[in-house]
This record gives sequence, structure tokens and C-alpha cells, in this order.
Amino acid sequence: MLNQPEIKLAIVGVSRDCFPASLTKKRVAALMAELKKAKVTGVVDCPVTIENEKDSLAALEWARKEGVNAACMFLGNFGPEGPTTYFVQEFGGPAMVLAAREENKAVLASDRGDALCGILNFSYNVGLRRLKVYIPEYPNVTPKEGVAEIKDFIKIARTVIGVKNLKVFGFGPRPYDFLACNAPIQPLFDLGVNVQENSELDLFEHFHKMAGRTAEIDAIVKDMKKELGSKCPYPDLLPQLAQYELALTDWFEKNLGAAKYGVIAGKCWPAFQTSFHFVPCYVNSRLTGRGIPVACEVDIYGALSEYMLECATEKPATLLDINNSVPDDILPKGLKLAGATKRDLYMGFHCGNTCSKCLKNCGMKYQLIMNRGLEGGGKPVISRGTMEGQIIPSPTTMFRLQSNSDGKLVSYIAHGEFLDVNPHSFGSIGVAAIPGFARFYRHVLVQKRFPHHGAFGFEKAGKIMFEALKLLGVEDINTPLPEDKLYPGENPFAL
Repeated sequence: MLNQPEIKLAIVGVSRDCFPASLTKKRVAALMAELKKAKVTGVVDCPVTIENEKDSLAALEWARKEGVNAACMFLGNFGPEGPTTYFVQEFGGPAMVLAAREENKAVLASDRGDALCGILNFSYNVGLRRLKVYIPEYPNVTPKEGVAEIKDFIKIARTVIGVKNLKVFGFGPRPYDFLACNAPIQPLFDLGVNVQENSELDLFEHFHKMAGRTAEIDAIVKDMKKELGSKCPYPDLLPQLAQYELALTDWFEKNLGAAKYGVIAGKCWPAFQTSFHFVPCYVNSRLTGRGIPVACEVDIYGALSEYMLECATEKPATLLDINNSVPDDILPKGLKLAGATKRDLYMGFHCGNTCSKCLKNCGMKYQLIMNRGLEGGGKPVISRGTMEGQIIPSPTTMFRLQSNSDGKLVSYIAHGEFLDVNPHSFGSIGVAAIPGFARFYRHVLVQKRFPHHGAFGFEKAGKIMFEALKLLGVEDINTPLPEDKLYPGENPFAL
């Protein structure tokens, strides 16, 4: 996708000087051969095997010249914990550690690596240097197991690097009616995220400046027609929407500045409709589908959460209200609930901001609630421009990173599925089944005062999100608990 880091990962072999360096080199070579066999790209073998701090300096110089931005420290044997962690400290990018398993009984006589022991000392030195390093659940690996861990780490590194080089463009004050979106931004700067808040008038003026760029507008209209096909009842609206898309992308390109990546959080009602004379949902959906999430209601943390999911999955994500309960009469007989109960079902909804690739039977429509409020329920004009349909049946990761009112970062991650159930309602909407959601909703989302928006990715990426949050220094990470374990403050007599 666009707007994401490209990861160049170095496998950095390390060897304690009382072990033969050839042992590490042989095991690194086996890992590299397995990576090649698995067609994992963007991974390079560091030519320096680190045995001392001078080797660390040489490896760092090589990494800078090669444009390496992530590292896997590979303990082919016990490994020198000081020089190894010194490299990680000075390298500065996301780093993980793996250690070689002993291959067979033949190596035990003289070629034993003792890397199980080495991981312990590495971990202690990571603590001394106050570093954050990804250590997998099972860090002692065969080459094949190492490939699986490295593939996951590439996703983790992409997410972390993306966040640390991100700018959030906000347009308009965060709405009074949704104070939950109005969270402190200091924690964003602490993460390395830059925030540029702008007036709605800035965007309105920029929109009008785009009017003369007819060739670009015509090209966007052509692309919109191709995407919508027969599902566009308002062809007269497309030039205005195209002009708005051009205004957003032009602003994005001209204001990215020192940041490498960006997301947008926009004010979308009610003055938007009466000024721009359309709703921005369809344009938001298109940019999100291209890797530039555009969150509704100036939800800065929502845009960040969408972006993190897109980095982790390399697929479009969406932002949905955790919206309404699911009546029994819409559920087909014999429906499998993906490990959830009926109480755990809910509908994720938004006006029409979800990418068409993530929707079933979608098309452009108008926003029913806005039409009722702004146009008296009459013929839609200024409420047109949503992208509506059923969320595709798929696995999902429900995720949010948020600052609470005390300026502390809190987060949640849950796995589930969007079911193949007709929601019988409007908007971008789907029936979500999250096992254990009813208790999770009450004792995490409500108890910890999360806002109504959740970001949703279209694969199960919980492992990646959990580890990325840890590397970013987020400590309060919430996940659904099994039935036999109580949430803090949960009443055991109410179960």
C-alpha cells in the first residue's frame, strides 16, 4: 500500500569469542537460505559477525550505508550480550532477537551453541540499557521457525516505524457532541507522531482553489466512475467529490513536511454539508483504501488506529461506531457465531466511510440521518456522497489506541469475525461477532472510558498489534478475558 514504510531488515549474527564464529555464520546462512526459499523479500545478511564493540561499530556503519531500518539479532551461539545490545541501542530502529536451536545430537559433542543461555543474558542487558526489543514467545528457533517469526516482525517493524514518522492532519475542532474524540494530544507527540490541526475554513478555501485544475478533477471522476459502475445514482455529484479528493491529496502532499507518512481526521457534519454541499464519506473511503486513513468527526486517535492496522495487515482498514445490538430476527437459522454468543454480537456502523473493497453490494447513497436533520427528509442534495453496503464477511481485528483524560495511553485488541448477515440497515455496516464481547464491552470499553469509534482490520492481526504497542511503550493493553477470569472490578456474583 501507499503511505507505509518499506522495511529493510538486517540479520545480524553475533558470536561470543569463546565460541567459533563459524558456528554463527553457518546458522545465519541456514536461516537466510530458508528465507529465500520462503520468498521473504527485504531481508539482508550483515557481513559483520559481532564479537566485540568494534564489530558493533562496523555493523552499524554497514547498516547506515545499506539503508537498513530494522534488525534481527541472531544468536548463533551464546553471543556477547554487551556488544549485541550496544548495536541495538545505537541502531535506534525496531529490533528483535532470535537464537539458534541445536540441530541434532551430532552437534552436542563440540558445536553446541548454548543460545538458550544467551537469550537470558541478552534480556538482562536490554534492561540495563532501558531498551525495548521484540522477543518472541519462543525465541529459540530452527531456520524454518525463524522465518515465521521474521515475517511477523517485519509487520511489527512497519507499524512502529510508521507511527514514529507520522503526521496527523486535523480539520476543524473536535465536535462538542463527541467529546470522547477530544482526547489529549501530548501522548501522540510522546510516540513521535506530529499533529497539524487546521481550520475547516483552511480546507474550504483550499477546496475552492482546486476548481481550475480540471484535467486532474476529470481523471479522478473517471476513476470514480470505474469504481462505482452502475452503483452511482448521482453522476452530477462526482466532479464536486473529485475536487474535494484533489484538495485533500494536494494538502497532504504540500504539508507532509518532515514526516514521511500521514493520516487525516476531518470534521464531517453538520456545517460541512451546508458549506461543501455534499458529505465527504465516499472520498474518505477512497483515500483509506489507498493507505491514507481519513477518520470521521476529527477523531485523531481513530485515524492513528486505522493506520496502525493498515501497516500491520497491508490491507485497508475502517473506522466504525460500536453501534447497536442485533435483533434475533435478522439472524439466519443455523448461523455459526464464530465462538461468540448472541449476547456478544453487535453492529459496527458508520455513515459511509468504508473502502468499497471491504463492502458487499455497495454503492453511493445519501446519509439518512443528515438528510432528515438538514433537508427535512426530502429529496437528498447536500446529504449525498456516502459509500454504503454490508461489511464483507471476514476475520477482523478490533483495535484502538487512545489517550484517556489523564493523558495516559490505553488500548484494546480483540479478534472476531464479520458475519455474513444482512444488517437490514443503512451506512457502511456489518454484524460483528467478538467472542466474550459482552463482558469486554462492559469492563474494558465502558469501564476504561473508550470512545464510540473502533478501528477494524480485515484479518487477525492481534499478535502484531500487541507487540507493536509494547515496542512503542504502551503498557495498558486490554484483550478479552476467558470466562473463568474476572476483569478488575467485575462482580463475581453478577455472572
